[in-house]
Amino acid sequence: MEFVHHPLIKENTIERRSYQIAIASTALMRNTLVVLPTGLGKTVIALLVMASRLYNKGGKALFLAPTKPLVEQHANFLRRVMNINPNEIVALSGEVPPDKRFQLWNRAKVVVSTPQVIENDVIAGRISLEDVTHLTFDEAHRAVGNYSYVFIAKAYMEQAKDPLILAITASPGSDVERIEEVLKNLYIEDVEVRTEWDEDVRPYVHERKIEWIKVEMPKELKEVRDLLKECVEIRLMRLEGLGVKARGLSKKELLSLQEALQSEAYESGNAKLYDALSILAEILKIQHAIELIETQGLDALRHYLRKIVIEAKSRGGSRASKSIVMDERFRKAVMKALKCEIDHPKLEKLKEVVRDQLNAKPDSRIIVFTNFRDTAEVIARELNEMGIRAVRFVGQANRENDRGLRQREQVEIVERFRAGEIKVLVATSVGEEGLDIPEVDLVVFYEAIPSEIRSIQRKGRTGRKREGRIVVLVTKGTRDEAYYYLSLRKERAMFERLKELKHILRGRQRTLESFKSIKDVTVYVDSREMRSEVVKKLYELANVRVGNYNADYVVSDRVAIERKTVDDFVDSIVDKRLFDQLVELKKNYQKPILIVEGDGLYRRLNPNAIRGALATVVVDFNIPVIFTKSPEETAEFIVSLARREQLAKGREVSPHYGKTKMTLKEQMEYVVSSISDIGPIVARNLLEHFQTIENIAKADVEDLMKVPKVGRKIAEKIVRVMKTPYRDADKVEEV
Repeated sequence: MEFVHHPLIKENTIERRSYQIAIASTALMRNTLVVLPTGLGKTVIALLVMASRLYNKGGKALFLAPTKPLVEQHANFLRRVMNINPNEIVALSGEVPPDKRFQLWNRAKVVVSTPQVIENDVIAGRISLEDVTHLTFDEAHRAVGNYSYVFIAKAYMEQAKDPLILAITASPGSDVERIEEVLKNLYIEDVEVRTEWDEDVRPYVHERKIEWIKVEMPKELKEVRDLLKECVEIRLMRLEGLGVKARGLSKKELLSLQEALQSEAYESGNAKLYDALSILAEILKIQHAIELIETQGLDALRHYLRKIVIEAKSRGGSRASKSIVMDERFRKAVMKALKCEIDHPKLEKLKEVVRDQLNAKPDSRIIVFTNFRDTAEVIARELNEMGIRAVRFVGQANRENDRGLRQREQVEIVERFRAGEIKVLVATSVGEEGLDIPEVDLVVFYEAIPSEIRSIQRKGRTGRKREGRIVVLVTKGTRDEAYYYLSLRKERAMFERLKELKHILRGRQRTLESFKSIKDVTVYVDSREMRSEVVKKLYELANVRVGNYNADYVVSDRVAIERKTVDDFVDSIVDKRLFDQLVELKKNYQKPILIVEGDGLYRRLNPNAIRGALATVVVDFNIPVIFTKSPEETAEFIVSLARREQLAKGREVSPHYGKTKMTLKEQMEYVVSSISDIGPIVARNLLEHFQTIENIAKADVEDLMKVPKVGRKIAEKIVRVMKTPYRDADKVEEV
């Protein structure tokens, strides 16, 4: 075996593969998207490019991955193979405090991180991407919409002195618009695509046998399904009577229709549209039940039907569930499902496939993929009852009566699987993407899926180092068959479109100047607003300073903004927060403004109550109310205000000026609250306890912690601010 030789890569650690070298050569010249099946070394390509850039250009390399386990996995790999001090290869996630992240960033040559952390630190000004000479986006197909990858790519192309981007994925999808969005968002100039059938890849791929095992749906299950289909048909006819056409639409199309109807109903107040929305919700619920009985079996169906019945009986249950349960056909379907003793034949077929595999090869590792947690639970239980060690492998989210797996638990399960202690992983989508699950001998699709991205990722779990086997369980005459053929068509379409785009992109020239934007004003942003999409847009338009302030946004010494989404505005009326917040805002700034963002202001509360609250804000508080449609419009309005105040009026911008005249009490509160992480409430608590600022300054950590809402971290920060000599302040920051 021949190995890669490079000053920054340890000897005899990375096998030299011609396709990886060829792809890396392209990726060193232009921003490149690499599409390569799982298990063929996308991370190795990133390593080759990263090592070359660091050796020739210096600076830092930044490697982004969507989850903490993936971050740790990549960081460990890079520490193992790179000729760099392991302390200079750091892993960052939200669990690392901001001050510590700042220190780690400054000392690192290679940073592996979740994107949300980098996004927040860039916006807050804790880090700069100026000296990052290479940026890798793992699972690059996520770079759509408002995902953090999109923001970081733009910031990187604006800030970096010599930027180069590598985006890696097993599949960016077949949808042309989605592919083009990924390319645009990541500033991609070239595409490198390889499949297992390419000449330079074939020597490294072992044969994968794909078997479709078709099963017949039992008559008893068909009867339940047919009753549910009748329920859907009746509702489709009702929709047509209301002028809404939904017949023949896919689940995705029905959800899009639902969103469009919601928007139209909120704006028009048309009662017929609200009726249509309720009927559409019923159709979606019943169609989900049909999908379960066609592809999963009775256990999953019964569990779901019980949920609908319980929801219908509860006081806060949805109108859709109540209407469904009143339907005689639905009740008949429920009774048939409860009495049925014949389960879906898929389960028995799966048990047979797993048993035969382990009989033929006892040391086999097997992954069974299913879309539903309930099904995963049933499969794992049935296999264990056969004496086969199987474990359910699901995501972190907790659901009703179903606790997810913490990241540490996921890693432990994978290690037990690698060691052979577990023979079968029964995985939902968490097993498809990224995680370093070892080579498996058999992959079973419990149901076919319409997504080519997920299908490619599932299939990539086998056939890497030795021959692999893929089994797809398909129920005849159901969506199983349609989904499987759809995923194959999408996969072919994806590769065809990528090859077309490769030729188009190579004709384009990069103009770095076009990535730069002029930021002529500064906006102070309260740290509690960091999760808002407003802040991302603001960052594109203005200099952003993040801290703890007395308003959401401050644009001058007199103008500050309180921003509320329509839902938050209504909630703040109900829980009476609104007026307390406005009192605080008016106390600190001469010209406060309230922005209410979004549509559907009157949908949740009596319109007269909302109008009354708005009248109070405008007349009694003398605070203007501005309505915006979206976070983008909010950001643009804030920047317009900032330009008027800072450029046209020449006013100074400061988050802590407050009103021209403040009472002594207000000044004391202002001084104490200006310390980082101390808001007005904690400031008042400190002053109530110690009475003077001098006493606060003299107090030690233990005394400060006696004050309500002051923990050790805040107490230590107060002591640092109050007792550190000014000449030593820079040294303390670095500790």
